[in-house]
Amino acid sequence: MIYNESKYNTHWETKKLSQLGTFDRGKSRHRPRDDKRLFEDGKYPLIQTGEVKAANLYITSHNAEYSEFGLTQSKIWPDGTLCITIAANIAETALLGYPMCFPDSVIGFNAFPQESSELFMHYVFTYIRKAIQNSTGGSIQDNINKEYLESLDFKIPPKPYQDKIVHILSSIDKKIELNNKTNEDLEALAKTIFDFWFVQFEFPNKEGKPYKSSGGKMVWNKELNREIPQGWEAGKLSDIADIIMGQSPLGSSYNTVQEGMVFYQGRTDFGYRFPTSRVYTTQPSRIAEKGDILLSVRAPVGDLNIANENCCIGRGLASLRSKQNVNSYLYYLMQKLYSNFASFNDAGTTFGSVDKDFLYELKILKPLANVIQQFEEVANKYDKLVLENEINSRSLYNWRDLLLPMLMNGQVTFN
Repeated sequence: MIYNESKYNTHWETKKLSQLGTFDRGKSRHRPRDDKRLFEDGKYPLIQTGEVKAANLYITSHNAEYSEFGLTQSKIWPDGTLCITIAANIAETALLGYPMCFPDSVIGFNAFPQESSELFMHYVFTYIRKAIQNSTGGSIQDNINKEYLESLDFKIPPKPYQDKIVHILSSIDKKIELNNKTNEDLEALAKTIFDFWFVQFEFPNKEGKPYKSSGGKMVWNKELNREIPQGWEAGKLSDIADIIMGQSPLGSSYNTVQEGMVFYQGRTDFGYRFPTSRVYTTQPSRIAEKGDILLSVRAPVGDLNIANENCCIGRGLASLRSKQNVNSYLYYLMQKLYSNFASFNDAGTTFGSVDKDFLYELKILKPLANVIQQFEEVANKYDKLVLENEINSRSLYNWRDLLLPMLMNGQVTFN
């Protein structure tokens, strides 16, 4: 099978992908993979399949680091290496932003410079990913191997045409990455303000000065077992938010042809801040409204997204709706409450979950309403910018996905 054969590219040469560069499997020989010795005093970045899938173009962060012992059973790959997942979410790709290690569930590709480039191959796999996934059955347990990738046939354009494809598509992706980085910075700023106001208690007093360090009165709260600003009190999550537990659509009916209402089933639908999967149902059961906080109530419990449209939510989600129309405050509060869900994720099971009673009774600190409102006015400005950037990025994604097949099958010509 030649994945991109068309009437427009009959003059392109058909090649095996192995003719464009070298494919090598990642290394992680030691068992068990979670042996503490692999990570003690670690300094060598390690990424997994999830980080490949989460990246847009380049992998620019990591969550684990191998020790010297860990490195002896692995390998450091140079920056620019194309990572291709071959187990769990197969055929996802991204390039290393700096030297890193990766396990044997990832294949590394390095191009022959005269034949191709890692960026071009990234777009090749972006183009054929769904076909590969469909050919293996579509299960997250399916996998492919190095030999499978090397044997794939593709109509390969001349190198100058490849470079033009890369220039066009990477320009779009780099703009998306800039939007993502801007959003991360905006959210980090809002988090810092939240901590300053509601953890360190340095919210502005009547004179606009930091409350606690300016001598604001603190009182002991027995229920919370801590000092809190005078006038603040202990409360429950249900005091400030309506909680709607998700439920599968009636008849479990859903589709991908955009019939009915958008349906989000659980954490697997989450993007950076807003859900991204697109499944629809004509028989919605539980509805979240635009602006509601979507909380994962099945493992991993506690992850958050924001509904950017009215949507149906499945059993893996709960919707939190602010009773005072302070959704930005509620979002950052739930981030601070994440530790309350840790025990449901630490048990090593994929079946950890929380119920409505747990969420209703979740203890919180209730600040004065005027302080919450002040924070909402500040944070909401940042959150509006985040949403604008997200909308822009999704428009760019659509343009990229429209151009990709036309470029790969030779429908677009260059002077």
